[in-house]
Amino acid sequence: MMLVDLITVVLISMGLAFFALGVLGVLRFPDFFSRMHAAGKCDALAAVLVVLGFALYALGDLTFASVLVSLKIFLIAIFIFVASPTATHALVKTALLLGAKPWSRQEWQKRRTRK
Repeated sequence: MMLVDLITVVLISMGLAFFALGVLGVLRFPDFFSRMHAAGKCDALAAVLVVLGFALYALGDLTFASVLVSLKIFLIAIFIFVASPTATHALVKTALLLGAKPWSRQEWQKRRTRK
């Protein structure tokens, strides 16, 4: 039982670390598109790791009910793994269609020299 608890703690801790990296990327990147990249990648992986940690924790006593709960949590992880990148792609494509321009170093340097 001790090994299952250790793996659960590692999965949830790794998920929280990826959430923190995603937040750092959202705060530090220069434009919408790179921020969405950081948020989409880190959020999907972090959420899946945390949810898998919860599924493993729920599987602790190996009864039929706990196996069903873990299976449902695992299905939620699969849904997050598919839905999060899909939603990120839809948001980025909509931003492109509405005319948002990606960041470029040349534009940034032009604006910087005007000031």
